[in-house]
Amino acid sequence: MDVSAPLDIFAGPRALRLLKKHGFHPLMFDYFIGASGGPKWFVLTGLDRVMFPEYFSNRGGQMQIIGSSAGAFRAVCAVQRDPLSAINRLATQYANTVYSDKPTSLEITRKAKALLSFMLGEHGQEDVLINSRFKAHIITARCRGLVSGQGKLSQLSGLAFSAAANALHRKHLQRSFTRTIFSAPDSSLEIYDPYGLRTERAELGFNNIKDALLASGSIPMVLDGVTNIVGARPGVYRDGGIIDYHFDLAFGPHKGLALYPHFYPRPITGWFDKALKKRLVHASSYDNVVMVVPSASFVENLPYQKIPDRKDFETMAPSQRIPYWETVISESDRLGEYFMQQVENDTIMDNIKPLPFSCFE
Repeated sequence: MDVSAPLDIFAGPRALRLLKKHGFHPLMFDYFIGASGGPKWFVLTGLDRVMFPEYFSNRGGQMQIIGSSAGAFRAVCAVQRDPLSAINRLATQYANTVYSDKPTSLEITRKAKALLSFMLGEHGQEDVLINSRFKAHIITARCRGLVSGQGKLSQLSGLAFSAAANALHRKHLQRSFTRTIFSAPDSSLEIYDPYGLRTERAELGFNNIKDALLASGSIPMVLDGVTNIVGARPGVYRDGGIIDYHFDLAFGPHKGLALYPHFYPRPITGWFDKALKKRLVHASSYDNVVMVVPSASFVENLPYQKIPDRKDFETMAPSQRIPYWETVISESDRLGEYFMQQVENDTIMDNIKPLPFSCFE
């Protein structure tokens, strides 16, 4: 095992058994997962540049691409007819976004809409609807009560209530939020939530793709919520990561594995769970998952020895932040090159390890 490798690859128990039996190849995977995390995604850009443009490009059958927030943006890039161009548009536009010194939610929302339009390009919405092999699923959170308000005081009070309720038990999240999944037509996706949180479904169409995408990334207090999305229940929709930050879900109905490029070697269930160290994901949710994660040595060699995050907007001037983010995007190509090299050399199984985190049984 190469301890200096830029990429760590972990597999759940069932995934590891199946890969040892059948080998590591595209048809083993029926699901691809993209987590919330905003600019953290930049460290995975190099992986996204090879996954659908190369690794899965000749895969037959249907594959489900599931994402919340930035992961939803990536999902919609993956299903476009030229996924590499879409991924590069997203990375370039996002990295070069600049706000005023004290941006309002209106300014941030307006720039998010411009980012999504640029990412979708001329044919992106059509591609989401007609791609018969790769099906996008966008996760959002429909709000109720105080968190559905547009005023900051209302939202802040609602978030405080939700955080306290969630700390008592995750199932209390549904007092304020309902998971809503917007899915491409003619797709097949079931989710298995160990907490049994309410889930609503809606179909993507030309009249709601942009709204669903914007909602999935609409961080409370930062962006404006999206109201009354066509084809879904009336209400205010916000960031899908509130409920499904790094995911504690299993997927069906197919029995294939889920490939999950992630920033960290430990997933966090929901947005409010970041400080709850004892709230682990469930073993049933990761039994079938293969995670590909930047190694500690790779991260240590990035500028500032860290992965980008939203705080960089506050702590760095654009003249510092943009070159830093662009460097991380460029360096991330090493991850994609390493992954493809391991696949092509048929040595990837030599480097797969068991999951490095504890789970609820």
